[in-house]
Amino acid sequence: MDELDTAILVELQRDGRQTNRELAERIGIAASTCLERVRSLRGDGVIEGFHAEVNLDAIGRPVQALIHVRLHPKIREAVEGFRDYVAALPETLAVFVVSGGDDFIIQVAVRDTTHLRDFVLDHVARHRNIADVRTSLVYDHIRKTSVEVLPPGRATRPRTGRKSR
Repeated sequence: MDELDTAILVELQRDGRQTNRELAERIGIAASTCLERVRSLRGDGVIEGFHAEVNLDAIGRPVQALIHVRLHPKIREAVEGFRDYVAALPETLAVFVVSGGDDFIIQVAVRDTTHLRDFVLDHVARHRNIADVRTSLVYDHIRKTSVEVLPPGRATRPRTGRKSR
């Protein structure tokens, strides 16, 4: 990854539908160079795909929730089985396998709170390895649609004004 790759990523995250020629013009490089770089970024797995961002309200799923799940027993088969099961449900937006008090945090989008209740009771709580389920309604969801590319080897540090040792 160099500055040119970073510029390409910034531009594609801003507008993934622009043509290669438009992208090359915005960055100030030849279209052939741009195409080669984008292909390389895709081949290296840096760019995983291009997606449409969907407005959940517009498709009738305005209620979002985070469902916290603990499993028992905490064995690989139970974790992987539940992860795959819940990820395949149409209400599921994201599945996080986490450490700490919970084993999973599942982000869902549903029609209303009745749909949420039914989803939790009918699909999550009745799964055979569930030990505990807690649900939190999401009031606001601010999602970043782009990721800042940091230079290789540079870790971010809190800006405290103190020098680190």
